[in-house]
Amino acid sequence: MEIVQVWQLFHQPLKQFVINRTGDPLAADDIVQDTFIKIHLNIKNLRNNEKIKPWVYQITRNAIIDYYRRERSFEELPFNLPSTEEEIEISTQLASCIKPMIEQLPIKYQEALTITELQGYTQVQLSKQLGISLSGAKSRVQRGRLKLKELLLACCHVNKDLLGHIQDYDIKDRLQTESCTFSCNCDL
Repeated sequence: MEIVQVWQLFHQPLKQFVINRTGDPLAADDIVQDTFIKIHLNIKNLRNNEKIKPWVYQITRNAIIDYYRRERSFEELPFNLPSTEEEIEISTQLASCIKPMIEQLPIKYQEALTITELQGYTQVQLSKQLGISLSGAKSRVQRGRLKLKELLLACCHVNKDLLGHIQDYDIKDRLQTESCTFSCNCDL
């Protein structure tokens, strides 16, 4: 397969994949560019064109990890990047549901999670931006995560592996679940 074909097939999906994981469209452009440089340099080593998609996504995941190593401290590196096509699909679907859930939270938790989880800022940066103590920022993020988890579990059956990674989920019957008031575009 030629690099032009790879670009046409994967550029937009990879960019969205990276944005979903970094929350930063500008960083996504850089990461996707790095990914395609690596693809260009190594495509001759790909023996089976049928395995191009997992190969491309593995290169992309590695580029995201490299980005976090450059931009953030080691402690903030997300080790739970999905590793299979199925995990990627589940993560992408679930990510489309998380933002509407965050919007259902009280404003102080909504703000804390949007800044840290979606925009990728640290809790130190959050505390400075909101003019609150670091312990106050940590508290808001932690409580926001707990409230988000409650919303998620009220609306979805979530199946995890032994390491706690989400393997699968199903939306509960909304007629039976009054607490599920958000709407998302999950294709389940």
